[in-house]
Amino acid sequence: MFIFLSIFYQDVKERKVYWFFFPILAIVCGILHYNNVLPELFFMSTIINLTFVSILLLILLLYSRYKLKIKFSDAFGLGDVLLFIALSFAFSSVSFLILFISSLIFSLMLHFILKTNSKNKTVPLAGYMSLFFGIAYLGYWLGFINSVYTI
Repeated sequence: MFIFLSIFYQDVKERKVYWFFFPILAIVCGILHYNNVLPELFFMSTIINLTFVSILLLILLLYSRYKLKIKFSDAFGLGDVLLFIALSFAFSSVSFLILFISSLIFSLMLHFILKTNSKNKTVPLAGYMSLFFGIAYLGYWLGFINSVYTI
């Protein structure tokens, strides 16, 4: 929870997140996932999740370059990319896709609600997604969500 909250706070406040939070997040979430599923399922779902994230990032790269005509780094932050990769280790594939898409919708709605109070035009996507995933884990640990590792 500390890492998710730290990413949220730093991204919203400064639009910069310490890089070392992301490998720590990947390791901690990966251990939690590994301990709740069979090792073969962990490795297979991680590969599928990383493939999904890679395809998504490739599409974003092509869209920013050819449609928006801007550099990828101007359209999408490094912290966002690192968070996507770190979260790939956290859940089984179906759960990952559902939670990932839900976190993007949550981030969009939260940004629309909070953008009037913000002086920055950019979206702190890693921060908003970290808040969502922190809430998801908290809901799982408190028993409100049956499982975040299987559907």
